[in-house]
Amino acid sequence: MANLSEIQERISSIKDTMKITNAMYMISTNKLRKAKQALENTEPYFNRLDNIISSVLTHAPHISHNVFGDTAHIAPENRKKGFMVITADKGLAGAYNHNVLKLAEQELAQPMNGSSLYVVGMVGENYFRARGYNIDEMFHYTAQNPSLGRARKIAATMIDKFKAKEFDELFIIYTRMAGSNEMVPAITRILPLSREDYEDESGDYSSVPMFPSPEAVLSSVAPLCVAGYIYSTLVEAYCCEQNSRVNAMQAATDAGSDMLRELSIQYNRIRQAKITQEITEVVGGAKALKKK
Repeated sequence: MANLSEIQERISSIKDTMKITNAMYMISTNKLRKAKQALENTEPYFNRLDNIISSVLTHAPHISHNVFGDTAHIAPENRKKGFMVITADKGLAGAYNHNVLKLAEQELAQPMNGSSLYVVGMVGENYFRARGYNIDEMFHYTAQNPSLGRARKIAATMIDKFKAKEFDELFIIYTRMAGSNEMVPAITRILPLSREDYEDESGDYSSVPMFPSPEAVLSSVAPLCVAGYIYSTLVEAYCCEQNSRVNAMQAATDAGSDMLRELSIQYNRIRQAKITQEITEVVGGAKALKKK
């Protein structure tokens, strides 16, 4: 059984750890709120971009752009696929990183005509390098601070690789919010864009002016849409990371409180037993002196 000093040291250590987990909980809560607000603020802008592309393709169906394509004529096992995996830069986020990395490994194990791996987040980089995967490109300084500027740079890089035929399809593997407190790993295709996704959009855009030409509008807007999709996945993954961190830090704090409660009970029991023993010894000594 531990003595009083050992229990006191454990109690002090747990209290210090709880200060850290509480601080991380508050920081992650604030980051989560800001990330959700950023995602909501950008939705109207990217929805408008989708509408513009829909208008161009609906009223000028003869034009296209090199980010559009159709891979239906290529058998799945004959396609060259690119995978962008979004993880965090650090741990202490529950199962957030584990779940998305597990899905990524499952996709990489599927039969295909070669694959390219692009990683966002230090956790993903360390994980894949430790297991011998070849990382074609690593995007640093993105997981912890997703921004539209970074998304545009990533989109430009991916579009260039797509034009160079380094892959037939590009998929993003990330974590999405399935509910207020439910997060699931997901995979979505970013490139090539599908004309059908836009031609089915409802709405009358015949009065929308296009200067200098529909071709120029599509050439300008299409890459922005790719950047918008990438930015949305980055921000949503960041929201999920902070949400997972909030839950993990809350669970750690609750576990610390339970341990403190048990240690306090144990400490009081040992202290009471020690006091009882001391009283018994004093009484015994008094009786012995009285007999003498």
